[in-house]
Formats: sequence, structure tokens, C-alpha cells
Amino acid sequence: MLADKDRIFTNLYGREDWRLAGAQQRGDWDGTKELIFKGRDWIVEQVKESGLRGRGGAGFPTGLKWSFMPKQSDRPTYLCVNADESEPGTCKDRDIIRNDPHKLIEGCLLASVGMGVHTCYIYIRGEFYNEAKRLQAAIDEAYDAGLIGEDACGSGWDFELYLHRGAGAYICGEETGLLESLEGRKGQPRLKPPFPAQVGLYGCPTTVNNVETIAVVPAILRRGAAWFAGIGRPRNSGTKIYCLSGHVNTPCNVEEAMSIPLRELIERQRAEILVGNGALVLLVPAAVEPIGHRPSLEILQARELRPVHPVPRGCGLGVAGHGAHGRRQCLGGGDRHAARCLARDRGSYDLRAGRRRHVASARADPPFPS
Repeated sequence: MLADKDRIFTNLYGREDWRLAGAQQRGDWDGTKELIFKGRDWIVEQVKESGLRGRGGAGFPTGLKWSFMPKQSDRPTYLCVNADESEPGTCKDRDIIRNDPHKLIEGCLLASVGMGVHTCYIYIRGEFYNEAKRLQAAIDEAYDAGLIGEDACGSGWDFELYLHRGAGAYICGEETGLLESLEGRKGQPRLKPPFPAQVGLYGCPTTVNNVETIAVVPAILRRGAAWFAGIGRPRNSGTKIYCLSGHVNTPCNVEEAMSIPLRELIERQRAEILVGNGALVLLVPAAVEPIGHRPSLEILQARELRPVHPVPRGCGLGVAGHGAHGRRQCLGGGDRHAARCLARDRGSYDLRAGRRRHVASARADPPFPS
């Protein structure tokens, strides 16, 4: 269990003041000038040693990604923060923006110093009207206090931060689609290569990171890479905000250690989940698993939890897994592969029809993930 002293997002539930005064009481903007003076190489090395991986889902090592930015460039360089949180069931970034916006703003500054960047854009989903309004108010506070802008924090580093509202297109959550939208064009993915680190925003070197990835950087630099790396497991370290939603008693966001078993996470929140005719399927978020590992699926017996209600007719309980050839796929209700996974050796459950049925398969399924 993650100790309270190790939690980064101490105002995740908005119980305290989100403005600059409240943020400074929680330790934000403390010694930022000294962190900037330690230099670009030190910042990137600390992030590498911490084991921080992208919190947007892909899990790419953050320090390695930052090191792709050229040390010398005859063109401007940019940092873009992806706040286009449009994946169903995800609601962590908006809580960071709503309740701890100064963690994100300070993270933008320190990450930009680490990459030699002087201009940062936060691309926020168009539907997040209230969150955008609050984040802009926090940005204005930081400008007025001299924390960003010319001579940010009195360090001599010039840093400009802009908030850009999208128009609600789901595809703009993909980094190159985001860059297309940011340039004023229709949000559609670009062909890669070239990658954004070479040819990104306005054809210049660009790094795109998730909100949570950037927001944890100040805590890592203050408390040390070894502290962050000591949480969780090797190659899967640090803290993570998990989103519990859907058919649960207590839908919430909760910050816990990476690698926490999903059963333990749910039971700790005293949540009861949707049980359908003898089997329960849980999907571990993709970001929890190291690169190259298959996502974990657990099947629990209904007797272990009090049933809430059966699977509604035609609801299509979504399951994610891998096909026979290792390709990741999303399995909707009624899918044959999903039905076989649900059933294992206990017969099949047809999610679409809401009844059991036999599913014949000419080829054996791969071993069920543990």
C-alpha cells in the first residue's frame, strides 16, 4: 500500500485550495529556481533514473523520450502537453487540472528546461470548459507571480505557456493528430517517420507528453530519483492515478503504486464490481504493464463477491486482450473470443444474448493470461 507521505497528488479530491497560495502550502514551487540551475542534463538524468514512464498509456520511458530532443537546433523547439483525455473511463487528468493545476504548470517549466524548450502548449479537450477556465486562472497566477514568463522564477530562463482548447475530436488524443489540430488543421494522424522529436509542431522538434507524466516531474526532482524508483517494481516504478468507474460502489480516482494487483486496488476501495453469471472480468490499464508484456486479465468466482446484478441484455461488456497471433484487440459483448475467455472450461456466456451457449472452436486458444 502506498504510504501517505509518498503521494504526489495530495489535493486530488479538491478538499484544499487549488490556487497558488494553496499549492505553495503543499510544497509546489518550492526551490524551483535551484532545480532549474542544476541544468538540463541533470534533469533528464534524474527522470531516467526514476524509471518514470509515460502515463498516457504507452508507457515509453520519459527520460529517454526527452533525450531525443536535439541539443542544438536552428529552429524553435516545443513541449506539448496532451490534456485531450477522451478515452472512455479515463478521468484522471481532468482532476489534476481541476484540483492541482500548479503541479502541471511547474512540471511544464522544469520539463521544458530539461529539453531546452522555451515554449509550451497545453492542448485541452474542448468539452473541459470548467477545467480550462481553472487552468487558465492558474497560468495567469503563475505569470503574475513571476514563476513563468521572462526570467521564470528569477532563474534567467524565459518560458511561455499557452493553453489551447480543442474542438472535441477523439483522434486528437493521438500525438500527431494533436499537432495537426494545434496548427489549425483537421485533426488527423501523420505518417511516421519523421517523428515529432525531429519534425513536430510547425515542422520543429517537439515532445508530446501526458498531463500526469509532466505533473509528477517536480516531485521526482525534489525528492530524488531513488525515492520514485523505490515505489512499485523494477521497470514498473512510481505512483499512478487509477480510475475506478462503471459498476462499482465507489467510483473514484486513487493514487497508488504501480504494479499493485487489481484485486487489491478494488478491494481496498471497498468496491463491488459487476458480476455476470459466475465470472468477473477485470482489465489492468495498459500503462501498468511494462512494454512487451500482455495486459493481465483476472477471472474471479462470483461467490467471492456479492453479485450486484447480472449482465444487462445487449450491454456488451467490453474486454481487452490479445488475439491468437499476439495482436491487441478490443472484444465487445458477444465476441466469440471474449466468450471463450469468459468461459474457460466452464461453458460459455453470451454477453449479447444474456444466456449461456456453447462456442465451438476449431483451434485451441492461447493460454489464458494470469
